[in-house]
Amino acid sequence: MGFKIGIDVGGTFTDFLLTHEDETAQIYKVLSTPEDPSIGLMKGLEEMSRDRNLPLPKFIKEVETIVHGTTVTTNAVLTYRGAKTGLLTTKGIRDALEMRRGVREEQYNNRYTNVEPLVPRFLRYPVEERCDYRGEILTSIKKQDVHDAVDRFNAEEVDAVAICFMNSFANKEHEEVAAAIVREKMPNAYLTVSSTLLPSIRFYDRISTTVLNSYVGPILMNYLTNLIRRLKEIGFRGVLLIMQSNGGVVSPEIAIDHAAVTLLSGPAGGPIAGIAYTAIQGYKDCITVDMGGTSFDAALIKNQTPLVTTEGEINRLRLALPMLNIVTIGAGGGSIGWIDEGGLLRMGPHSAGAKPGPVCYDLGGELPTCTDADLLLGYLDKDYFAGGKIPLNEEKAIQSIQTHIAEKLKLDVIEAAAGMYHVINVNMAAGVREVSVKKGQDPRDFPLVVAGGAGPNHACMIALELEIPVMIIPRESSIFCAAGMLMSDLQHNFVRTYPIFLEDLNLKKFQSLFEEMEQEGRLLLKSEHIPKDQIKMIYSIDMRYIKQYHEVNVIITREDIFKGKRTSIANKFHPEHNRLYGYSLEEVGTPIEVINLRLKCIGVTDKPKFLKMKYRGPDPSKAFKKKRRVYLPDKKTFQAVPVYDGDQLRYGHEIEGPAIIEQVNTTTFVSPEFSVICDAYGSYTMVLKSRENEFKSRVVQ
Repeated sequence: MGFKIGIDVGGTFTDFLLTHEDETAQIYKVLSTPEDPSIGLMKGLEEMSRDRNLPLPKFIKEVETIVHGTTVTTNAVLTYRGAKTGLLTTKGIRDALEMRRGVREEQYNNRYTNVEPLVPRFLRYPVEERCDYRGEILTSIKKQDVHDAVDRFNAEEVDAVAICFMNSFANKEHEEVAAAIVREKMPNAYLTVSSTLLPSIRFYDRISTTVLNSYVGPILMNYLTNLIRRLKEIGFRGVLLIMQSNGGVVSPEIAIDHAAVTLLSGPAGGPIAGIAYTAIQGYKDCITVDMGGTSFDAALIKNQTPLVTTEGEINRLRLALPMLNIVTIGAGGGSIGWIDEGGLLRMGPHSAGAKPGPVCYDLGGELPTCTDADLLLGYLDKDYFAGGKIPLNEEKAIQSIQTHIAEKLKLDVIEAAAGMYHVINVNMAAGVREVSVKKGQDPRDFPLVVAGGAGPNHACMIALELEIPVMIIPRESSIFCAAGMLMSDLQHNFVRTYPIFLEDLNLKKFQSLFEEMEQEGRLLLKSEHIPKDQIKMIYSIDMRYIKQYHEVNVIITREDIFKGKRTSIANKFHPEHNRLYGYSLEEVGTPIEVINLRLKCIGVTDKPKFLKMKYRGPDPSKAFKKKRRVYLPDKKTFQAVPVYDGDQLRYGHEIEGPAIIEQVNTTTFVSPEFSVICDAYGSYTMVLKSRENEFKSRVVQ
């Protein structure tokens, strides 16, 4: 034993980070297989075993942990290929999936169409029952309605059922009655009960999340069941963990029951990795960006904690489970360039994906992509892409950009490629502003952690656009999320709605609700074999001023809860509201409302350790490969610049821009404004030359 593997299945590539207890690490990438992601996963494992001259069964026995981030649930929602789902809900409100919050997303778009519900109306059955907001039963449940609905579900061959009644967060009795009938008459159906999954206020958020969970549950169950079987067949006896949208990991059994926690888990490993890589240099805050083949993900970390939201969306459908606040836009290496109706150049959001991929892959792609532009501008070596495993066809890339972009804009092909490069960089900078400026944070105050197979090629231009003076590019940047998965802890989130004014708080009920959540969390972590001394609890409350609509989540202490420190809780709320919105109503004594109580239950896992390098001085000449002509955006011309082998750079090595740093799985373009210093763990720290003295002491210690 001794190996740990992080696996991130992306739209274009499946990334692997293989670590060993001797602190060594190795990167692997294979093309994703969208028709069955486990095929790409198994190919990666086979490649690892071949590199060690071991049969796969012998190698897999040495693997103690696999942490897997999957996109099967995400793809099911995006393509409307989830399970056939039926819904039981309170009589009179079965159209809530169409009505949503009653707000038109695009008020001035006359061609606007509403999102298509995942459950068609004929499979949404009303049940006569009603509780009020305090949980008091107004109308007892009519069991015959449930029986009739289940009979219809069976006749329609429904695979999954969602149950969501009005105000069930306050009284789950009716949902439990309906669930018992469904389990009896549909024993093989996947079942989600809203009072178990999300016992919180706001009906549309709860019903949408409950339906999403049932819609993707059978898909995830089939995928993980088959994956576990295949791993067992080759002799895997270690621990398999699944990445969640909240930045934590979970056992496959719990993931299957709460499938919606994986819906936006793809990029969640990135911010976790960002915390680890920046902590090495003493940073507590950072912005992480990850540019892969299909998308660009940006997140902000404050005090070594990623920002979290419970107002997420996927395909315009509300997902109210806690998740990392990651902004995703369609900007990746495979993003397609096109000309809009007004004659303007656009990049994305559509992507060429893994198949057919960029034109230069020579796999049948015809439309020009970001990767094709990068190749023409000299940032990529056509003979060394993916370490030479994927030779690039430059002639086809030139022809595609010429036909689809240059001729339409009356530019030469290089000007067109430079335009594509510039537009996608501006798009990504806008994504960073979404997670920083719009959250009251100045991006210039944060180091930028740049990752993804395509990210380092664009890092300097994003930083210049945002006036960010320092960037950190991990050596494992091309498999950044896979690395983050190995650094993630087990995590479970719980919520209870308790609407009351803070000053009127019933301390006994307040404390009992937190105790109830604590007990649930400990039981789950016990089932995942986490010792008591590795369990952490983080307590928080959703609060707002009276008559406000949105709440502010405020971290509190266990002492605040169990010693009834209302004043301490209020003193935490006022400054947080001021930070987010620029004002506080503390001085005028505006009452504070408590809405939700939340608990984050963490099972601390053993993290892989990475090998620390010896200091080798500033001279990088041993890593020099050759010179290559590269397009410099500021001068709008080509220049021969030095190319360095990134895998040969060591602690202390310094490089002046312009330059190229090549690795097997990614390429870093260092623009003339920046210089690079390699830190003790192999990360490349890019610093504005004008401010080099401010940051160098953090890197070379």
